Amino acid sequence: MRKLLAFSIACLFVMSSIAQTIDPWKITADKIDASNYYGITVANGMIGVVSSPEPFKVKDVVLAGAYDLYGRGRVSNFLRSFNFLNMYLEIDGRRIDAKSATNMKQVLDMQHASFTTTFDYGNKATVTYTYYSLRHLPFTVLMDVTIIPKQNISITGASIMEAPDALKDVQNYYNEIDRPHTTISLLTSTAKSPTGKLLMCASNTFLFDEKHGTEPRVIHEMWDNNVHLLKFSKELKAGEAYRFSIAGSSITSAHHDDPLNEAERLTIYAKLEGRERLLQFHQKAWDELWKSRIMIDGDEQSQQDVNSMLYHLYSFTREGTALSPSPMGLSGLGYNGHVFWDTELWMYPSLLVLHPELAKSMIEYRFQRLEAAKRNAFSKGFKGAMFPWESAATGVEETPVWALSGPFEHHITACVAIAAWNYYCVTQDKVWLKEKGYPILSATADFWASRVERNGPGKYEIKNVVAADEWAENVDNNAFTNAAAKANLQFATEAAKLLGIVPDADWMNVANNIPVLKFDDGVTKEHAAYNGEGIKQADVNLLAYPLKEITDKAAIQKDLEYYEKRVPNEGTPAMTQAVFTTLYARLGNGEKAYHWFKEAYIPNLLPPFRVIAETKGGTNPYFATGAGGILQSLLMGFGGLEITPKGIVQIKTALPPNWKSVTITGVGTEKKTFVNKR
Repeated sequence: MRKLLAFSIACLFVMSSIAQTIDPWKITADKIDASNYYGITVANGMIGVVSSPEPFKVKDVVLAGAYDLYGRGRVSNFLRSFNFLNMYLEIDGRRIDAKSATNMKQVLDMQHASFTTTFDYGNKATVTYTYYSLRHLPFTVLMDVTIIPKQNISITGASIMEAPDALKDVQNYYNEIDRPHTTISLLTSTAKSPTGKLLMCASNTFLFDEKHGTEPRVIHEMWDNNVHLLKFSKELKAGEAYRFSIAGSSITSAHHDDPLNEAERLTIYAKLEGRERLLQFHQKAWDELWKSRIMIDGDEQSQQDVNSMLYHLYSFTREGTALSPSPMGLSGLGYNGHVFWDTELWMYPSLLVLHPELAKSMIEYRFQRLEAAKRNAFSKGFKGAMFPWESAATGVEETPVWALSGPFEHHITACVAIAAWNYYCVTQDKVWLKEKGYPILSATADFWASRVERNGPGKYEIKNVVAADEWAENVDNNAFTNAAAKANLQFATEAAKLLGIVPDADWMNVANNIPVLKFDDGVTKEHAAYNGEGIKQADVNLLAYPLKEITDKAAIQKDLEYYEKRVPNEGTPAMTQAVFTTLYARLGNGEKAYHWFKEAYIPNLLPPFRVIAETKGGTNPYFATGAGGILQSLLMGFGGLEITPKGIVQIKTALPPNWKSVTITGVGTEKKTFVNKR
């Protein structure tokens, strides 16, 4: 009954959304219910800002790459940054709050990555504010506030700098820089992370439209050790719109050797660039990103949803870094901000196809932690490199000790290697392959050659692992682990030959003797002791895509029909159904593929912005892993794209019955366009 009720509620939510005009680029919430509100994220691959139903508040500010040991699990966790976008606005001496703000509407503009809130304050004013995590400036945000008075009013606006509870030794600063052409009032705070390892800093300032010398006077107030603010007052006339802005920056000692001064320099830079130039460059950067996209002809709601998925993956990654997204990206502190196979197997392929430069940052993250992976292998008695199941800043194992996935979920090592090989396949960059790709591929191949137990021809077994289906713990010869290890060994061998290196002959010897188990009827067996139990997530079906271990269509169909019945209706992550979508599209069954496409995320949507939770009934948005899997079902399923050693090609696949075509633009390094028509 609970399942039926949950699905009915999800369907009503979807139907109510469809009843409205669907804008492919804008998601609008015009009924704000604070008790049933899941915020949407504006991010630039470095700073994530999560929305709040409260006027002039944001829920979280998350900074990529900032970790420290505190809280859950005795492992490194994501740190909240200073909340440097919170503010308050008083009109005629009264502070606006959730009760006094009426007719509130919030809009996410995915095309240019902005979040706008509009509301009325009685019969006195209409207020709008918009914030941006500036794409061209990784550590800087901007917020615009516009007030349209309905009568003569006086306002006081305040920018509040607040330190999260987990930080310690907070220091607050106010600095005023006076020049003939400008005055800059800097509100700055620093604090140490819980162990003192990091220094976290933030700074912001007002941007006024008035000419220098006529702008409002800014006052600094200290409230307590964790909160201080800048404020100004202004008299406004009825009907005359007034606008001011706040620019701010946040950075830590993980990103810069002098974060305090750099935070202020970055804020000064934004102030003197000015609002118009900041928005011009921000919008231009997003226009470049959206040159690579997926267009669906015949399904407006799916188009908006796919834009949202791609918007989030673009928002959570950034070119030129060695950072990689966690399952929840920059939408909060979920999964401690750690990096799993979610990156390489689920999020990475879509980004690799559409923006190789973003994918390069993700594989660079692994390359820079290769030495830590080698130490991890050594400590377990293996050769080569063994990547941790959960990774954070240093690349050591960050899985809490109560989770058996830390010491036993070894398939992550093959996932990293496959990602490295696929980067070469898409870019054909042999210099990168020699310098970075091959060191990963060879070290991970050495790991598998030492990891197998050699029990005779066809029985180079991989025992005692946590399967990709994580409900199967400490099992032998898991299908996905074994097939991924085989792929790792094969790709290392191919890479060596491309580079003119003689590959270790043992790699292919091992690959050719790793078993993939079968039931008597030919269905692939998930692991040696598997006997038809329910599965948490895709495992066997991944052998058809992306591993291509199983290529016979009849065998793929047989595995699909067997395992799709073993996924419970609740408690399983969204990407499982996305694998079914991809495979059915490739088998030519568009109707079945569309069923699983919708099943992958519609029941997981949360109000009011259709953010994706990890599971049906889950509450931990935004689940970037699921978005990555679903986007692969568009690109490699309905779109028919295929990554090969010679580059990206297109194969024939089926479309949903109600779709006329799928067009994919900006693919690969050559920015090609691929179309699949009915």
